[in-house]
Amino acid sequence: MNTKATCLVLLVVLLCEFEATRAVTCNPIQLSPCANAIMSSTKPSAVCCAKIKEQRPCLCNYMKNPNLQKFVKSPGAKRVAKSCGTPYPRC
Repeated sequence: MNTKATCLVLLVVLLCEFEATRAVTCNPIQLSPCANAIMSSTKPSAVCCAKIKEQRPCLCNYMKNPNLQKFVKSPGAKRVAKSCGTPYPRC
C-alpha cells in the first residue's frame, strides 16, 4: 500500500474512533449491570460486557473520580474487563 493510501486509511480509522467516542454519554450508572460481577467472582452478563465496551472511552475519567476509582481500579473490574474481552484502560 502506498503512503497516501496508508495515511487515508489511518485518517478514516481515527475519525471513526473520534465519532464513536464523541457519541458516548459518560454515565457510571450505565455500568450497574456489572456491579455483581465486579464485587464477586461471578461471570459478567452479556449486558455488562456491552456496557463496558460502550463506556470504555469514559473509564479513565471514572478512575480520576475518588468515589468511583475504588471500583474501576479493583481486581474485580480488571477481571470483568478481561472476561468481556475489553482491554483495561491505561490512563
